Amino acid sequence: MITVDEALAHLFALAGPLETETVPLTDAAGRVLSETVHATRDQPPFAASSMDGYALKGVEADLHAQFMVIGEAAAGHGFAGQVGPGQAVRIFTGAPIPDGADKVVIQEDVTRAGDLVTISDDPGPKTNIRPAGGDFSKGTALEAPRRLSPQDVALLASMNIPNVPVTRKPVVALISTGDELVLPGETPGPDQIIASNTFGLKAMLEGMGCTARILPIARDTEASLRMAFDLAAGADLIVTIGGASVGDHDLVGDVAHAMGMERSFYKIAMRPGKPLMAGRMGEAAMVGLPGNPVSAMVCGHVFVAPLLRKMQGLGETPLRALQAKLSEPLGANGPRQHYMRAVIDSGTVRAFDNQDSSLLTVLSAANALLVRAPHDPARKAEEMVDYIPL
Repeated sequence: MITVDEALAHLFALAGPLETETVPLTDAAGRVLSETVHATRDQPPFAASSMDGYALKGVEADLHAQFMVIGEAAAGHGFAGQVGPGQAVRIFTGAPIPDGADKVVIQEDVTRAGDLVTISDDPGPKTNIRPAGGDFSKGTALEAPRRLSPQDVALLASMNIPNVPVTRKPVVALISTGDELVLPGETPGPDQIIASNTFGLKAMLEGMGCTARILPIARDTEASLRMAFDLAAGADLIVTIGGASVGDHDLVGDVAHAMGMERSFYKIAMRPGKPLMAGRMGEAAMVGLPGNPVSAMVCGHVFVAPLLRKMQGLGETPLRALQAKLSEPLGANGPRQHYMRAVIDSGTVRAFDNQDSSLLTVLSAANALLVRAPHDPARKAEEMVDYIPL
């Protein structure tokens, strides 16, 4: 068996970043920016008022000073004239500052009678003007790579970038294996269960910006597995669930090898998820996950997600562990790295008592994986431990 870190190093060697494509800005959220882009304009493109009020000369903005209102400036409709001594322009938020003015006195600090305004309250030193280019200037960069958030999309729009270079979405083929499985909505036989792993993995991978295809369940025969692998053609990553162990009905490794898979590793010193396999199959990377539901999902987080981030151009970045205090003591860990289902609450972490790898209810209730190193000694409450958020 190899360590988790060794397995990740092997996995990262299986694939590189995918090619770039250009998508409309409306489709860019959640995608990974693959090339640095630059603003095509200043923002704001002109000095603009940050308040509703009156634009005038700052040196004249004294308490009780009076001004003649000579016009109006609104967002999208500036005032074309010049502000002279003793003059003011009624101005609204976002409107361009008229020539000759360098201060906006807010409307709450003046009184108006017809076309005459009087400063009735101390306007203070603030100009209430947003300078041209105060947010960003032409040429300002949004650096790649980065996964584009809604805030990034708003920034790109303001930069006047309608089409965005992003890494192509990885296509993942998901293959559940086993005679015991039926799809949700079907009626299982007396010895069958509902396939769950594939649907959880699809949700996780699509949340990462991938395209996940659920293929028909592969039965425990060579012919069925060969058909499933044929259907996976064109995928960037093939993920099998189950059938990768050493039982008489675990045929995935043998069939994949017969179809040209070059195995990178098999078996990892971790809990849950010891029987994990990876390699290359033609143009695709391949990962064989354990069949137990929790094992498959945990290995999806620990191994599949980092591999797909690399494919998206985000580098070789394992899941980053955080630290929290234990709320309850823990016994000593065994020889394998253990990813325990846990709950983070009020800055402390608590591992569930039952860590059976078949219990999806426990995984559903968890919001973290508490990470135990091999042979980690017993831990007392209040000790700091590592965890990975879910």
